[in-house]
Amino acid sequence: MKKEIAIILPYKEKYTLNEASAAAIWVKDYLEHSLLKDKTSVFGYLEGKCKPLTSNFVNLDISNIKYKKNYFYTKKFYNHYKKNKYEIIEIHNRPESLVFLLKKQLNCKFIFVYHNNPQDLRFSKSVKERLFIAKNCDQLYFVSNWVMDKFFEGLPFEYKNNCEILYPGINKINKFPKKEKIIIFTGKLNSSKGYDIFGKALLNILNKFTKWKVYAIGNERRETHNFIHKNFNVIDWLPHEKILNYYKKSSISVVCSRWQEPFGRTAMESAGYGCATITSNRGGLPETFNNNLILNKLNTQTLEKLIIKVIKNKNLLRKIQIKNFNNVIHKIENLTKKIDNLKNNYLTKKINYIRNKNLKILHISSFDEKNNHRLFNISISNKITSGFIRNNHDVINFSYKDFNKKLLLKTNAHVNSKLLNIADNYRPDLILLGHNNILNRKTIEEIRTKYNTKFALWYEDHLVEGGPNYVNNLNLIESNEDLIDHYFVTTFPDIIKTRIPKNKLSYMPIPADENIENLEIYNSKNRYKDLFFALSHGVNYGKLKPRNIDERETFLNEMILKNNKFTFNILGYAHEQPKWNYHYFNELSKCKMALNLSRGRPTKYASSNRIASLVANGIMTFIDRKTKFFDFFSNDEMGFYNNVEDLLNQIDKLHGNINKINKISRNGKRKYFSIFNNSIISEYILFKTFDKKNKYKYVWD
Repeated sequence: MKKEIAIILPYKEKYTLNEASAAAIWVKDYLEHSLLKDKTSVFGYLEGKCKPLTSNFVNLDISNIKYKKNYFYTKKFYNHYKKNKYEIIEIHNRPESLVFLLKKQLNCKFIFVYHNNPQDLRFSKSVKERLFIAKNCDQLYFVSNWVMDKFFEGLPFEYKNNCEILYPGINKINKFPKKEKIIIFTGKLNSSKGYDIFGKALLNILNKFTKWKVYAIGNERRETHNFIHKNFNVIDWLPHEKILNYYKKSSISVVCSRWQEPFGRTAMESAGYGCATITSNRGGLPETFNNNLILNKLNTQTLEKLIIKVIKNKNLLRKIQIKNFNNVIHKIENLTKKIDNLKNNYLTKKINYIRNKNLKILHISSFDEKNNHRLFNISISNKITSGFIRNNHDVINFSYKDFNKKLLLKTNAHVNSKLLNIADNYRPDLILLGHNNILNRKTIEEIRTKYNTKFALWYEDHLVEGGPNYVNNLNLIESNEDLIDHYFVTTFPDIIKTRIPKNKLSYMPIPADENIENLEIYNSKNRYKDLFFALSHGVNYGKLKPRNIDERETFLNEMILKNNKFTFNILGYAHEQPKWNYHYFNELSKCKMALNLSRGRPTKYASSNRIASLVANGIMTFIDRKTKFFDFFSNDEMGFYNNVEDLLNQIDKLHGNINKINKISRNGKRKYFSIFNNSIISEYILFKTFDKKNKYKYVWD
């Protein structure tokens, strides 16, 4: 089973049977009950041949690291992440590791668990540092309300949705255990834990109550306390399970910490195992269980007096023991269920692109609002969007050219800022850049990381030598090529010289839309022109540009010079201004045949976007043989010429045979829609970008 969840322990935390402390025990107990344990890996550092507590442990070996150990420890985990791409990363008690990984902008959810005072931990001490964590971490857990209060101390708010208390939990034992005359102290044997107070008080008590015994379990190399009595037993640190067994037989437990305990696991466990547990009121200790034995003053005399009171009153002792045993408030199953629910929510909320049938698509292109939709009949943008919608996807169109030109020319800052906001609101599965590369690198990276969005780009202008502006066009689409998942171009990819990997380049035919290419020119009765052609000096400009001549006019000049028989209807030529939309359709309807002639040298499968408005509107269309459109269309569906003379000869052969012209026209329209309609082409974009299953047959792929 793929590991989707990573748990990172502090590198000093020993995830072993004999040396496990609070965070390690927390993780071990959680995994014993979690339904997600098979999906989880635990990362930590163990020396030598130490056996970890669970089999899903991954050792981040930093034995050779002398300085900045936590940095290199976290960096080692980051290398694991790059290979495994965990969906969820849960980090315990090391804000330094959290901040390191947050700044990498990983595509995952972050859960962080504070086991100590946040203000005592590096990268969490200052208000600024905690604000960064609160803003950027998906879920923060605190082992007590006291720890959470310390996190919010000094912050401009006292509540945040991603901040919750998640108390450590224990397994409640089924039967009240048999108790002996034992008083127990566990943990660091130092003054911070109040061990000096405990030792002095218990020496006095043992002298008075000779049948009672004391067990102090733990160690402390930095302090030395010698409490000598035949019934005062000091035992070095034991495995957690053995300590629990001591709680079972102990009657009284003492947790008299001077320092602000973040929680106090020993208090929770000993009370849950039926001890009469005496605590100070420091930090999170009052939150461990419903306690009646809290020291109002933390000194030897007060502790001694309270223990004697409990020892002398057997009924009181038994009553407190039973109450503690029966009223465990922090059960491990509750902790496990809470965090499992969160993780399952993260895992199931994540969109699976292969299974997900209907996508949300943000299409960034020119949708011609600026030109009052003068170009609706040749707009690839609108046809692709319509194709997505016909295939039951949801689409938002963003027309980037409608923004202030001055702002657009200055690094597109205004547009990028607006699109970041749109992405945050819409959370698109795909952002499709239509004939532009307007987004800057930072914007793409942020959207990809936050929302797992795919990016694709389609482009319809020349990309090979010999085509107008091909160098600038290539430079445009190559920008941020490592962040764009797939490209769709109307130039055949094999002939494009580019740094874009070939496996990211796909050919895209010009789509036809049944609501736009809805003419049936072959049924028009009053066609009196033989050949139609439309030329413009830029569809957005809309008019002829003075002194602007291109190679198409050279072809037209030769054709007109050599013709002495046929009537032409040529728009955008010899001071005849271009016509658009329905005016264009009216001119087309006058003609029996049409010429599809594109700028630049003819190349494989390359065509201007007018090919759809010709063939798919049912007019017999001629195209240069070098485009190799005969791979898709037969001579009964389209005409193919080699040069001007060949074109005129073919027109001459058809000139008197309107029935044959109409048959080719009808066949061409039917074929165009069967292979190049916008439902097929828009789905092809998703097929290549998301590696989806074939919905259609893509004859060009």
